Amino acid sequence: MHRIKSVGVMSVAKVMGLIYGALGLLIVPIFLVIGLASSMAVRQAQAATGTNIPVAMGPVFAVLMAIAAPIMYGLIGFIFGAVGALIYNLIAGWVGGIEMELEITPIQQVLPVQPSMPPLPQSPPA
Repeated sequence: MHRIKSVGVMSVAKVMGLIYGALGLLIVPIFLVIGLASSMAVRQAQAATGTNIPVAMGPVFAVLMAIAAPIMYGLIGFIFGAVGALIYNLIAGWVGGIEMELEITPIQQVLPVQPSMPPLPQSPPA
């Protein structure tokens, strides 16, 4: 058995920030669809009631949120990754950390090794 006694706080924070930022990218299409739907709803409301509601507010907000969501998710992931790593290091100091059983496996070649080509015969000098 092997034991993880501590983890690098910045290492965990960077990885978690990138993971959460990538997850934030999954939300971008949702914001854009909501913005498109809201602009259509505003146009219908303007036609029905005759009020002057700004049409561009929905799409502008959707685009801003589509840009901000991955950044905010990444920032939150970074902060909570660092806090989680600090808490893990503190608790692992008390209870000893997580025990893991590791297995060593040989590395398999992905691509076959090409044998080197024999040298080309040289023509005699003229």
